[in-house]
Amino acid sequence: MLGHVSNVYFHPKIHEYALRLTNTFPGDLKVVYFVNSGSEANDLAVLMARVYTKRHNIITLKNCYHGMTYQTMGLTSNTCYKYAVPQVSGIHNAMNPDVYRGLWGGAHCRDSPVQTSRICSCAESTCQAKDNYIGQLQEIFKFNISKGQLAAFFAESIQGVGGTVQFPKGYIKEAYELVKENGGVFVSDEVQTGFGRTGEHFWGFQMHGIEPDIVTMAKGIGNGFPLAAVVTRPEIAQALTSSSHFNTFGGNPLACTVGIAVLDIIEEEKLQKNSLEVGTYLLKELEKLKSKYPLIGDVRGKGLMIGVELVDNDEFNSPLDKERFFKVWEGCRDLGLLLGRGGIDGNVLRIKPPMCVTTEDADFTIKVLDAILKQVK
Repeated sequence: MLGHVSNVYFHPKIHEYALRLTNTFPGDLKVVYFVNSGSEANDLAVLMARVYTKRHNIITLKNCYHGMTYQTMGLTSNTCYKYAVPQVSGIHNAMNPDVYRGLWGGAHCRDSPVQTSRICSCAESTCQAKDNYIGQLQEIFKFNISKGQLAAFFAESIQGVGGTVQFPKGYIKEAYELVKENGGVFVSDEVQTGFGRTGEHFWGFQMHGIEPDIVTMAKGIGNGFPLAAVVTRPEIAQALTSSSHFNTFGGNPLACTVGIAVLDIIEEEKLQKNSLEVGTYLLKELEKLKSKYPLIGDVRGKGLMIGVELVDNDEFNSPLDKERFFKVWEGCRDLGLLLGRGGIDGNVLRIKPPMCVTTEDADFTIKVLDAILKQVK
C-alpha cells in the first residue's frame, strides 16, 4: 500500500533517498522534488525558473526533446512531437550545434572516443565550430530577448531522442556563461545522460565543466519504475514556497525504496565504470563498421549512450530513406538485437542498453549489424 501513500505523509525512506540522491551532486544542488516522469520534471523546472527569476523567456536547442506535456511540448523542438494547437509563449530555439549535420563541425569537436569524418582546420585548443554556434546563440540575445530578460536555458548533455547528438567541446560551458550574463538559470536535462550512463561522470553536465542551477532526471532513476526528480539550489526552491506545490504520488515511499536500490546497484556493480569500458569498446567497434559500410555516416556518443546515423551513399550523406532504414532496424530485431530509433529524420540507430551489458553483448551487436548491413544496398 505504500505506493499509494502521498508524500505529504512523512516516511523515513523519502528522506533517506533525498539525501542519497543529492549527495551525488556537487555544490549547492541539495534540494530535491520528486515527480513521476521526465515530462513532469521538466514542466516543474519551467515553473521554478520563471517563479525564481520573475522572467518569462526560455531558450532551448533545435532538435531537442524535453517532454510531451503541453508546456514541455513547447520546449521540445521537433515537429514529430508537436500537436496542431497554439504553443506556449516565450520559448526560443537556438541553432543546434550538431558537428556532423550542422553548418560547422570537424574531426576534433567531440568529447568522445570517435569523431566525425569532416575536415578540421582548427588550431590546437581552438574550435571554430563551437565559436560559430555560440555566435548563433548570441544572435537570440541580439534579436529576440532583451539583455537580462532570460528565465532559463534548457539543454540535454547529449541530445537523446534527437539522435544522440553531441555538441562541440566548450559549447555548453560558454552557453552557461551567456545564460548567467542575461539573468537566467541553466537547466540540465539528465533524463537520458544521468546516473553514470556516459561513463566518465555520474552526471552528463560534469563532462561540460559546469554546475547547473536546476537538474531534471527520470528513466534510469527508477530502472523502469515510475520515478523522476528535479534537483536545485535552496534559493531557487525557496521561490516555490510563495504558493503551495505538491505531487500526489511523486516520491512515494515505494518509489524512494526503488530509487535507493538503483543507487546501491550502480555502486555495488560498478555500472558507471562498466558503461565507460563497454561503451568505449562498442564505439570503437562501430567505427570499424563505419569504414566498411558507406551506409554508416556517423558513429557518436560517450559511454553507453551511442548513436549510429545511417545515410544514403551520395555526396551529401542524405538521411537513409525509411524503407531501407526499417530493413536494418527490423532485421536487427529479427536477429535478437533491439535498438532505438531517433533523429529529426528518423535515421539514427539509438544504442542505449542496460548498463550491465558486457563486451560479449557488444560483440553480438556488431555481429548482427554486420550481417544486416551486408543485405542492404
